[in-house]
Parts: sequence; structure tokens; C-alpha cells
Amino acid sequence: MLKQGIFLKKQWVFLGFLLILNISQYTGSPLECQEIVTADGFLRMVSERYGSIRDYEANIVMRSGNSGDMIGVVNHLSPSFLRIDFTRPADQAIIFNGELLTIYLPDYRMVLNQSINQTRRSSASGAALASAQGLTMLRNNYVSSYDVGPSPVPLDNNSREMVIRLRLTRRSISEGFREIMLSINPDTLLIRRIEGRTIADGDVRFDFTNIRTNQGIPEQRFIFDHPPASNIYHNFLFRDSD
Repeated sequence: MLKQGIFLKKQWVFLGFLLILNISQYTGSPLECQEIVTADGFLRMVSERYGSIRDYEANIVMRSGNSGDMIGVVNHLSPSFLRIDFTRPADQAIIFNGELLTIYLPDYRMVLNQSINQTRRSSASGAALASAQGLTMLRNNYVSSYDVGPSPVPLDNNSREMVIRLRLTRRSISEGFREIMLSINPDTLLIRRIEGRTIADGDVRFDFTNIRTNQGIPEQRFIFDHPPASNIYHNFLFRDSD
């Protein structure tokens, strides 16, 4: 049970970071001028960019500490539908429809359901971000700065892929992450990588590649039909009354 508890904690952190991508409102276009944009202004532009996206699908790789990579495909439908189907661990899945979080663990034949009410959504570090106000909350609760400067830098050492790196530092100790680093494609304003340091000084990283937007993903994709032999557990994180 201890191993399962640690595993579930990692999944919840994972979901929280992913939902950062699912928010905001876009009215402009990628960087089209040469004037210097402040870090907060650039973060606002990224927020606006994602607001123009009704749905997206992407390949995702998640890394937490020294544990092995988790690999899969993430689907998002605005405003708060999210589904991650993993190939590593094989057949594992996370589904969120704005009200119910479901985690399927095939190795244990377990389906874990958690209801997310409005109060929980506005205060939790994970599901709270699945709203139009989510990135505004992030901007309000974290101080943004350029990691190096406003010009693109290599994603990794010796990498030809260029990104703009933003460093977000929490304003208060109540935030779930001490620091968040965003690596953003300067042409598309899409997030390529998220790196974070948790309050327990753990490191997590999420890489997004092959992002496809506005494909007409239907709501039916976010319905999970669990295997008949599965054991179902409700409110595994907290009770609605907590």
C-alpha cells in the first residue's frame, strides 16, 4: 500500500502540471515585433495562445526524480477535459472531465475515482488550473522572469531546438511548487517543456512533442470504460466534505 500511495502522489502532481496547459484566452498572435516584452507580458501571450485552442493532442514524457520515464499521449478538450493514455506504464490512464478524476492502474486492476467540487477546484494546485482563470492564478501566485533573457536559447546543451525559458518563483510558501520553469517555442508560443521543484525538493519534468491542435476531438473520447473485473474505489484522495 505504501508503494501505491507514493505512486498515486506522483500521478496527482503529474495531473496538476498538465492542467497548467489547459487554460486562458487568446486574442493575438505569436511574437511579431522586435520590441522587448517583459517576462510577465510574454507569459500573458502564452496564456492567450492557449485560449485559442479548443482541443489538442500531444506526445508526453514525464520524469520524476530518479524514477523511470512515463510515456504516453495526452488529449485535451476545452475547457477542462483531459485524458492521458500511457504506453509506459502500459495501459495506464488518467481521465478528467472537469468534475471527476479517474486513474486506471491495470497492474492492480484498480479504478480510482475522485469527485472534484467547485471549492476544491478553486483551491487545489491541480484541478484548480482547469479553468479560464487558471493561468491568471499562476501569474498572481508566482513571480515570472526570464531565465537567461528574452532571446531564444537551446532547449538542452548542444540542442538545435530553441526555446524561450521563463522562471516562475512562488510568492508565498502556501504554493505547491517552489519554482516552475517553462520552455516555450518562440514561434508557436506552445509549451515544449515544464520543469518544477516541489515543496519536498523533488524534481519533475514534462516534455510535450508533436502537438496537434483543433482537430475536433469529441467529448466521447473522455469517457472511460473500465474492464469488468476492475475494483473501483471512490474519493481516494479526499472526501467532498473534507
